[in-house]
Amino acid sequence: MPDFINAISLLLALLNPFLIIVYLLAVVQSLDRSTFRSVLIRAGLIASMVFSCFALAGDVIFSRIIQAEFASFQIFGGIVFLVIGLQFIFKGTTAIEILRGESRHLVGAIAMPVLIGPGTLSASVVIGKRLDPLVACGAIWLAVGISISLMLLLKALHDYVRSTREDLVQRYIELAGRVTALYVGTVSIEMIMQGLQTWGQKF
Repeated sequence: MPDFINAISLLLALLNPFLIIVYLLAVVQSLDRSTFRSVLIRAGLIASMVFSCFALAGDVIFSRIIQAEFASFQIFGGIVFLVIGLQFIFKGTTAIEILRGESRHLVGAIAMPVLIGPGTLSASVVIGKRLDPLVACGAIWLAVGISISLMLLLKALHDYVRSTREDLVQRYIELAGRVTALYVGTVSIEMIMQGLQTWGQKF
């Protein structure tokens, strides 16, 4: 039971809805509540299936299918994450330009890179190693479900508060945006360092 809770906590830490909602600000402001709910749920289903595959297959995906070391994925993913974090610092919420346009194009864009990223895929592999297959998938689906539910709640709260206290919403966006940039940058450096350390142990 503690491992199950720890697995959910690990994935939730990376799928932090209070930070992800900042990434999705343009979508939150442009879509009505029902459309946003439909897009987000479909993106969550895609992410859950991908996470489950990585939890079940683990390192096999990298060693046999991709034929690359998991450390290489960590380094490359860390660099991508770092670029996104730097863009977020300089461009703010417009850093991910792909999250604009018609709702039918947003499902895949939200699923990747917002939900499916180097950190969450790495966490899925770790969860698959710590838990039995069925339990690992259960933890993943529950964590994604909690994150999606909280983001839908934040969307409803945003729509309610924005009509009366738009200045409060802007303050939250500014503060959360800075926290997000620091968080993303820190995680990216950590991923790069872990990848380099793993590679270094081979020599």
